[in-house]
Amino acid sequence: MNRTIRAIVGAGLVLVIIFSAISVTQNIGKSLKLDITDQRLYTLSDGTKSILGKLNQPITAKLYYAKTAALKGPDQIRFFNNYYEFVRALLEEYVSASNGMVELEIVDPRPFSDDEAQAMKYGLQRFPITEEESFFFGLVVQTQFGVEKAIPFFSPERQNFVEYDVSYLIDTAVTRQKRKIGVLSSLPVMGDDVSGYMAEMMMRQGQQPRPAWTFVEQLRKQYEVETVATDTNDINDIDILLVIHPKGLPEPTLFAIDQFVLKGGRTIVCVDPHCFMDRPPQGMQMQMQMQHSSSSELNKLLKSWGLEMPASTFAGDRNLALKASMRANQRPENIIGYLGLTPEGSCFAKDHVVTAELNNVRFLFSGVLNEVADSSDANNVSPGIERTPLVTTSSRGNTFTISGPYELMFLDGPSLMKKFVDGAKPVSMGYLVTGRPKSSFPDGIEVESESPDPNDPNETVTTTTQVAGLTEAEEDCAIVVFSDVDFISDAIAYQTSFFGKMVVGDNSTLMLNAIEDLSGSSDLASIRSRGNFKRPFKVVDDIEKQAEAETAAEVDKINTQIAGFQGELQNVLTTAKQGEEEVIGSTIVLKKKELELKIHQAQRQLRQVRMTRRERIEQLGNKLRQANMLGAPLVILVIAVALGLCRSVRKRHYISHASDA
Repeated sequence: MNRTIRAIVGAGLVLVIIFSAISVTQNIGKSLKLDITDQRLYTLSDGTKSILGKLNQPITAKLYYAKTAALKGPDQIRFFNNYYEFVRALLEEYVSASNGMVELEIVDPRPFSDDEAQAMKYGLQRFPITEEESFFFGLVVQTQFGVEKAIPFFSPERQNFVEYDVSYLIDTAVTRQKRKIGVLSSLPVMGDDVSGYMAEMMMRQGQQPRPAWTFVEQLRKQYEVETVATDTNDINDIDILLVIHPKGLPEPTLFAIDQFVLKGGRTIVCVDPHCFMDRPPQGMQMQMQMQHSSSSELNKLLKSWGLEMPASTFAGDRNLALKASMRANQRPENIIGYLGLTPEGSCFAKDHVVTAELNNVRFLFSGVLNEVADSSDANNVSPGIERTPLVTTSSRGNTFTISGPYELMFLDGPSLMKKFVDGAKPVSMGYLVTGRPKSSFPDGIEVESESPDPNDPNETVTTTTQVAGLTEAEEDCAIVVFSDVDFISDAIAYQTSFFGKMVVGDNSTLMLNAIEDLSGSSDLASIRSRGNFKRPFKVVDDIEKQAEAETAAEVDKINTQIAGFQGELQNVLTTAKQGEEEVIGSTIVLKKKELELKIHQAQRQLRQVRMTRRERIEQLGNKLRQANMLGAPLVILVIAVALGLCRSVRKRHYISHASDA
């Protein structure tokens, strides 16, 4: 065999070895993975592994993705190719962790095929691309008992929540019975529940039925949700009771809540010293609006649970204050009562599943929850109560009070900020209460009832009956109390997008975690907020705060000058005689032009100050960007230099030994 043939045979054998090594490596490497993403997005959480470990029946997961159609679609559709790869990789992790209980099928529904018909049957969203091609991107989970659950469309807004959505789908597919939640509220959180006839009448009158809060719509996807009347005298046949903004509840209703808790009913209470969602009716006169109360409290029951919420008292924190525009045409400003709670501020209980994974929760003028000393005195607090703070301010938080609702109706953010005094310990806004509390009505209540007068059938007689109940809990109870209502409203917890209502931060997550924990679904609670991660840019935030602090005095000075010039100009115009301002060369016209010029110069100076501040922040961004771009080449260069030096040393060592030999 000559040299040429040997070279050809050798090259062929090398190719065979390479392809064999690639094939073996691909099969072996499937179980050898390294997840280096933030929050380990490609690694299943313990909650998901727990759900998969409890599966007692095989499940088929069908991932529908129109990959062929996506190649023909616009850029907005082709974007989903990367998203699809992420979802598929995550579902493959489900298969690996399920011990054979989950089977994954990838389906590319082609036009007029049975796969396309099945996708439409399952309710997956269809987006036409051409006359024939349609785009699908959804998931269907099937059990051997015929249960089918679907994610109609993997929306980009929920990319961070894919694991929760898939785990929730699997968990609900194998769960036979939904838990029932009762909502008792003085606000229209459930919307207008009107019949078809009433809805038609409202439409004719130009009225629209009020929709339920988005938070309630989320609950309805997983639970049976029903309304509990605010004048009820008995609460039963529900698993979890939500009491939202209890305002002026009658004593029988308070007694019903008290007895529901003592019987072991799980309860979540949201009270608020000033609920911004509780607005006076439109068209009401100003005097009547001023008399409208937007506060709620449940202190009669809270004290039995070892808590109380002072009236007209709010939680504040200078470090957590967010910017907002409380009125139209108003520039955003820091509001001491609008708090952005984060793990960096130690605002969440790290050792509790409800709050351990939260990243960003916003409270709007939240009240304050204080602990009542354990005793058996008039407060009737059971010494066996355990209270766990769930949500707090940072260590510099403190309380502040207002003189009346008028102060919040016409909010002056800078004024409140100046009056606020930093504290030395956290202020609590959420508690978990467990144990066996005593009743707030140890002697029961008196209930009046009317009955026909036996002497006169046309008259009624009012009789008073003593109604007794439990004086102490028969079993361990669990109550979650939040001193804010607005945090679960559409205005704070959601925002409108092209795909509908989109979750903002972890506001709804906090409430849903509490519900799932009380209902025993702690596995889902541990997954929900895992993907809602917001990287804190501490260096940038510190530079922005420092730049704002350095220019704050100058900005305030210029704004004061502008306000003074505008006031002077208004005085000139109001004192001018009719038609006098039209006289060319008059002192009024000259004074007006002079003041307008001063206002223009001051506004220009203000823009210059803000532009300088922005340029400084942008320069920092450019430096950080350049450092990131140069970081990788520098690391490679250092490694190359180190390898070169090492090789040079080894070469010299070899030469010296060879010369000695």
